[in-house]
Amino acid sequence: MNYTERDRYGMYKTSAGPGPALMGADTLIGDSVVNAQEDDLGEIKEIMLDMRSGQVAYAVLAFGGMLGLGEKLFAVPWQALHLDTVNKRFILNVEKERLKNAPGFDPDAWPDMSDIGWARQVHGFYGTDPSGRSAGAQTGSDGSAAAAGAMGGGTAGTGGMSGSTATSGGAGL
Repeated sequence: MNYTERDRYGMYKTSAGPGPALMGADTLIGDSVVNAQEDDLGEIKEIMLDMRSGQVAYAVLAFGGMLGLGEKLFAVPWQALHLDTVNKRFILNVEKERLKNAPGFDPDAWPDMSDIGWARQVHGFYGTDPSGRSAGAQTGSDGSAAAAGAMGGGTAGTGGMSGSTATSGGAGL
């Protein structure tokens, strides 16, 4: 199921709606995450908001295990994710084998995500800026990045998603 199928309010039903520059957080939970090699990296389980800045800080990615058993959770900095508007999923530029060694946690033992040392470790792994200033981009189905639009990365509510829509072959939301 992708974000258009979880759209309870009809916000993505027409091209005049808010997506993809602004997206409903609830519609993104459950979206799949792949890398550039099309390896399945898991799905978004939660979106963590920084209550001081008003920005999205992390997406919690579930990876590994079977039917929820033995899965590990990873806090992925929002700016490390790129929205693929053609395939309605996220792309994370990390090899599947490398993700197995990412700083993660068990579903029953969440870390203190406001801890500076923890944040530095996580951002260091993904090569992102803990201040949230690195801007991501939306990508088309071929993995190519779209140019940043007027919203730009790092603004409240958009995190790593830029304001432009990437499409391939005229396809869009």
